[in-house]
Formats: sequence, C-alpha cells, structure tokens
Amino acid sequence: MKHLKHFLHWTVILPVFAGIFYLGGFLDDSTATNIIGAILLFGSVLAAVHHAEVVAHKVGEPYGTIILAICITILEVGLIISFMLSGSEGALTYARDTVFAAVMLILNGILGMCILVGGVRYREQFFARSSATTYLVSLVAILVLTLILPNYTSSARGPFYTEPQLVFVSIACLIIYGTFLMVQTVRHRNYFVDDTDDNEGHDEKPSFLKTMVSLVMLIICLAVVIFMAKGLSPVIEVFVKNIGAPKALVGVIIASVVLLPEGLAAVRAARNNQIQSSVNLALGSALASVGLTIPAISAVCIIYDIPFILGMDLKSVTLLALSVFTVMLSLSRGKTNVLYGTVLLVNLAAYIFTVIVP
Repeated sequence: MKHLKHFLHWTVILPVFAGIFYLGGFLDDSTATNIIGAILLFGSVLAAVHHAEVVAHKVGEPYGTIILAICITILEVGLIISFMLSGSEGALTYARDTVFAAVMLILNGILGMCILVGGVRYREQFFARSSATTYLVSLVAILVLTLILPNYTSSARGPFYTEPQLVFVSIACLIIYGTFLMVQTVRHRNYFVDDTDDNEGHDEKPSFLKTMVSLVMLIICLAVVIFMAKGLSPVIEVFVKNIGAPKALVGVIIASVVLLPEGLAAVRAARNNQIQSSVNLALGSALASVGLTIPAISAVCIIYDIPFILGMDLKSVTLLALSVFTVMLSLSRGKTNVLYGTVLLVNLAAYIFTVIVP
C-alpha cells in the first residue's frame, strides 16, 4: 500500500493523462481542447519540477542538476530535428533561433529571476566563484564556435559551416562538454556543491523505488511538455500573428514553455537559499543546450544532407555579448544582490522587445 502511493500521486496521474490526451489526437483546433491542453501542459510542468527535486535529493549535487539539464536537452533536440525534417517554413534557421532563445532565456531570465528572488529574501547569497568560472569558460568558447564564427569563415558563402567545419565544431563542443562533466563530477566536484546543504539537509532520502518512478516520470513529463508545446504552437502562431509580431516570437514562447520546469526548479532552490543549485541548473542547462544540441543536429543534417544556418546577425551577437558579459560580472564575486538580478531581467526584456519590434 505504501508503494502504491507513488503511482497514485497527482504528479504521476496528470502527466500520464496528458500523454494520452496528446497521443489520442484530442488536441485539435477547438477552444475547449486548447484550454484543456494548456492546463495539462502547466500541470506537467509542475509535476516535472517535483520529480526533478526527488531525483536530485536522492543522487545529490551536482548529479541531480546534470540529469535535469541532459533530459531537457535530449527532448529539445528531438523537437528541433522533427521540425527540420518536416521541411517546414523557417527550418533553415530553426535550430539556431531555438538555441539562441534558450541561451538568452536561461542566462537572463532563469538566472536573473533566481538572483532577484534570492536577493529580495536574503539580501545576499553566496556560491563558489570557481563553479561559475568553470561554466562560463566552457559556455563562451562553445557559443563563439557555434553561433558567431560561422559568419566569418570563407569556405561557404553566408552564415554556414561546410561539412568538415561542422564535424570539427561538433567534436570540439563534445570535447569541451565532456571535459566539463569530468571536472564537475570527479576532479573538482567540490566547486559545485554547497557546503551548507550537507550541514543543514538531514531529510530522509527517497527510496530507490520512489526515485526510479520519479526518474521515469521526469522523462515523461518533459516529453509531454515539449509535445504539448508543439501541439499548441498553431494557437501561439495565430496569437502572434494577431498582435502583429514577427514569427520569431513563436520560438521564444515555445522555448519559454520547454524551459519552464527547469526555471521553476531553479527559482525554488534560490528561495530555499540554495543559490549554488540555481547556478548549477541555469549555467549547466545553457551549456548542455549548446554543447549537446549543435553536435546532434549537425550529425542529422550531415546524414540527411540538410543545410542549416548557424551564424547570427549583428543585433543578436550584440545582445548575446551583453548577456554573457553581464553574467560574468554578476557572478565574479561569488555573491549576489538584487541589482544583478534586475539588470539581467532588463536584458531579457530588451531581447524580447527587439524580437517583437525588430
């Protein structure tokens, strides 16, 4: 009876029902089904946050944040690849735009909200500077190689990479990300662990069965969130069209929904005075979003001979540089306050505003 409670909890029932609702084809053009779909979508987001916290509590840091980041990245890659293989309008730039939107939302939105919420509640919060430096060194190198350098190569005209260049950049991303994971989990694990967690957290860890149920349900929840977001995208497109905004806003909205579970988990950690976990979630997700997504998409595009654009325009490069530079300054001292969070959220507002009013 005790084990049965794990399977009858709302965080298990609701995502399963949402998956049946989507796979059964009940999500159509009617207003009623779209409202039900939206409710199931946000319910699945809350369920994903719950299961992510259970898994993170069982395995400890930094493994819990790594699991969540990689799960979201794998599902994000699946969504991007399915869209590109469908040959839909905008497929050439979809991978670039989605990755760029994810990075901007993570660096400015998730990290900014965590810093602001923690600053309002605790005035200052402290984390290991070495962890932020390790994340940012890896992230900056991968961002430049994947989103900026294609504009300046001469083997292909335009912001493209040739096939050999794609292979090299993909291998470089995997080497950087693989080395980072080794540093995070083996050689310098202490950089990413908050000592106060060990001293203050004496809650009983979840059982093996509960952890495995949560791990499976976490994957299901994230899949439901992504496919529901994809299913509701026509409604979002109509809304964007009706307000007269560019189609690029659709990608920002969908990326926001996909990142919502991670964002909520990071903000809750900041509210619980665990800003190190928030930094791990935010920067780890940004690093995985680029370092794993680009190699996976490159492999598919090489196999199926699909061209795609990686290089960004000057406006996007400027906003990305502003975001990265602001994050570097905000995390350089190992402690946070409300100003850092406010500036990052203003950067996010500037990005979204320039998407709507280019």
